Amino acid sequence: MEKKQDGFANQKAIVIPLDIKNILANDEITRMLYITDIGYYPHAEGHYRTRKHGSHQNILIYCTEGEGWYYINDQRFKVKKNQFFIISAGTPHIYAASEENPWSIYWIHFTGEKANVFENFYNKTHTIDEASDARFEARIQLFEEIYQNLEMGYNIENLHYTTLVLWHFLGSFRYIPQFRIINKSSAVNIINDAIIFMKKNIGKKLTLEEIAHHVNYSPSHFGLVFSQKTSFTPLNYFNQLKIQAACRYLDFSDLKMKEIAHELGFYDQYHFSKVFTKHMNMTPSEYKAKNKG
Repeated sequence: MEKKQDGFANQKAIVIPLDIKNILANDEITRMLYITDIGYYPHAEGHYRTRKHGSHQNILIYCTEGEGWYYINDQRFKVKKNQFFIISAGTPHIYAASEENPWSIYWIHFTGEKANVFENFYNKTHTIDEASDARFEARIQLFEEIYQNLEMGYNIENLHYTTLVLWHFLGSFRYIPQFRIINKSSAVNIINDAIIFMKKNIGKKLTLEEIAHHVNYSPSHFGLVFSQKTSFTPLNYFNQLKIQAACRYLDFSDLKMKEIAHELGFYDQYHFSKVFTKHMNMTPSEYKAKNKG
């Protein structure tokens, strides 16, 4: 294998300077847990690291694409997409990308007075299954919050914030069921998803079944939950969004009534006028002529 230390297209990495590490090691907030190095290597062909005496920090490797492997304690372990491992500080090791299908990895070196709090989790391969509530993007967002704050500089507020997010980031790996539970319960999330779906499809004639299918609910159950949370049926709410959009067209465009009706998925301008009048207690023409603001 060609052993390459860096140079991956679209890679990113930050190595914390020694003087900043000293601040992190002594600050009352950051000394508990802090990052010394952080990065992302996409499709890291030739990526290879060997440390005969281990690292001074714990090393988290999270594989999001491709494959790789690591070698510790006289054993070699294969790593695939949605798997991760943490090598404990002081443990001799080697890790590398697969030659045939090189991995994409998010990686963090971390240490601190409480860095051993998850030590029974270290030196093992862990898999994050692809469940509907897996929250893969939410975990990457936590990584990005850490990275982007460090990228903005090392003022103490940035350092404090990255340490606090690091706890959350590591917790998302250690306590996967708890990290996921936010997607299991919240009817508010379901309602918001449905409303966003309605707005994206404002020009269509959506049915209750289509909206319910989008949020993986049965039509009857979704209709009940939506009505309880909003006091409106889903289709009535959808029509309200259409009328809201119609008002914007009437206020800020020169579109004719039949054109607005077409843009918003009404059968014709008469259907549009009937629904508009029901919701606004005035015809579209009366609304357009009304002084507003």
